[in-house]
Amino acid sequence: MRTALIDVMQRVRAAQYRALQQVNREQMQLYWDLGQLIAERQQQYGWGKSIVETLARDLQTEFVGMSGFSVQNLWYMRQFHLEYSASEVLQPLVGETSGAKHLLI
Repeated sequence: MRTALIDVMQRVRAAQYRALQQVNREQMQLYWDLGQLIAERQQQYGWGKSIVETLARDLQTEFVGMSGFSVQNLWYMRQFHLEYSASEVLQPLVGETSGAKHLLI
């Protein structure tokens, strides 16, 4: 019976880890997409500081309790997109590396 419990616990932990990896990939893709949107709109429409501030406020209002949509974070997302899109070596790492590791890179 003890080995069955250990087997089940290992399977649960493995499933939890896979779920966390998928969440991380989706979150990094979201940050990439938002950074790309901001960078493109700056190029096309001259978006500036006040538009990004409004966007941050609107996102925080819409997604109450969800962190990550501060003005500074939106600028980080833009920088994230610009830095990684400029490098063919870094682009594949977008969804495979955690947000904290991206800041170090």
